[in-house]
Amino acid sequence: MNSFTYTSATAVDTAVRDKSTNSKSAFVAGGTNLLDLMKENVEKPTHLIGLNKLPLTAIEDNSEGGLRLGALATNADTAWHPEVEKRYPLLSQTILAGATAQLRNMATNGGNLLQRTRCYYFYDTSTPCNKREPGSGCSALQGYNRIHAILGTSPQCIATHPSDMAVALAALEATVRVSGPHGERTIAFDDFHRLPGDQPECDNTLETGELITAVDLPAKGFEKNFTYLKLRDRTSYAFAVVSVAVGLELEGTTIKEARIALGGVAHKPWRDMAVEETLRGQSATEDNFRQAATAIMHNAQGYGYNNFKIELGKRAIVRALKQATEMDQPLDANAYLNSNP
Repeated sequence: MNSFTYTSATAVDTAVRDKSTNSKSAFVAGGTNLLDLMKENVEKPTHLIGLNKLPLTAIEDNSEGGLRLGALATNADTAWHPEVEKRYPLLSQTILAGATAQLRNMATNGGNLLQRTRCYYFYDTSTPCNKREPGSGCSALQGYNRIHAILGTSPQCIATHPSDMAVALAALEATVRVSGPHGERTIAFDDFHRLPGDQPECDNTLETGELITAVDLPAKGFEKNFTYLKLRDRTSYAFAVVSVAVGLELEGTTIKEARIALGGVAHKPWRDMAVEETLRGQSATEDNFRQAATAIMHNAQGYGYNNFKIELGKRAIVRALKQATEMDQPLDANAYLNSNP
C-alpha cells in the first residue's frame, strides 16, 4: 500500500474544504471498498479524510413525510431500524441480501452508493481498463465477461455497479443530499449514477469536493407488495449476477403503480420507466409480466460469456413481479435473515 496522511474531520464544511483543495485526497468512513482498492493499487490517494466524527448517523423523519437516512448510518443500523423495516421493507430486505454481517456493521449508506465495480479487469492493474486508466481499453469486451453488463453499455466499458442497496433506492425513487464547495444540493437517485458513455472513469455526478450527507426516502414505501430477488453464484455473500427490486401498488388485481429496478446488468441500477408506465392499469398476470420483462430487455446486448443474462433477466423480472403480487404481509427481517444466510 502507498503511504498517505490522515486527518479526522469534525465538521462537514471542513471535510468539504479539505477534499476540494487536494485532488489526490479521498473521504473514508467504513472503508470496506476503498481500503481494498488501495491495497490493490487501484486507488492511490495521498491523503484520507476521516468522516466518522461527523453528525451524519441519524435516521429520522423528513419534511416530505418520508425518512432521511444519514450518510454515516451503517447498513446494519439502516436495515434493522424499526421505521425502515415497517415503512420501507424493500430497502431492509435488499440491504440484508448484500455482503456479510461484519461488512454491514461497518459499511455506511453514503459509502455503499460510492462503491466501485468488482470487474476483475478493473482490479487487475496488469490489464487495460478504461475505468481505471482512461484511454487504455476495455479488457472485458473480448475477455471473460460473465458478470458484466448487458444494458446501457458503451465501447469504452461494460462494467456493472455492485450495490444491492442502490437497486432498492432506485425503485423507491430516493433523493441524495450532498454538500460541496458551492453549498448544498439534492440529486434525484436516477441521476446520481452514470452510464459509462465515453467517460467510464466517472461513476456518478458528484462534483469535486462534494460529500453525501443523507439519502431521503419519499413517503411511499410499497410496504404491502414488494420483493428483492437476487440471483447469484452462491447462496450467500456474493454479488448479484442479476437482481430485481420491485414495488407494486395494487387495487385488487389491478396495478396502480409499478417500480422495477435491476442490478447486476448495467453501470448503474437500471429502470425503464416507460415500461413501468405500460403496467399501470393492467392486471397483475404472468402474461403482462412477461411482456414487461421482454420490453425491459429489448435493447440488451450480451458479449459472449454473459449472453445468458438476457434470458435470466427476463425470467427474474417475471418471478420478482409474481412474488411482489403475492405478498400480503410486511417483511419480517429476522425471518428473512434466517432464510438467507
